[in-house]
Amino acid sequence: QVQLVESGGGLVQAGGSLRLSCAASGRTFSSYHMGWFRQAPGKEREKVAAVSGSGRVTSHADSVKGRFTISRDNAKNTVYLQMNSLKPEDTAVYYCNTVEDIVTMRALGSWGQGTQVTVSS
Repeated sequence: QVQLVESGGGLVQAGGSLRLSCAASGRTFSSYHMGWFRQAPGKEREKVAAVSGSGRVTSHADSVKGRFTISRDNAKNTVYLQMNSLKPEDTAVYYCNTVEDIVTMRALGSWGQGTQVTVSS
């Protein structure tokens, strides 16, 4: 089981940027596809982006396409989410997780505490 810790959230004005990090334990990190998810107050958790184990293939939700970029550094056991042109509707708790594949993004592991992103207008 991979242990995951999210960080990098904060308060930012609309139009600003943040980079989230998800640090993973374990020596087989590169064998896992990884995904970022988010959950806004009163809403269901939604998929944001996913990256293959090698890092060569990515997918992004339509709502963030062109603004967010997922990447990973397998040498550092870390997956990132670069968020640019942030909007108030991006406000949510962001979580990372291992996923079955980058299309369905079915989460495989337990959910961590996440990191709060708040975008002010």
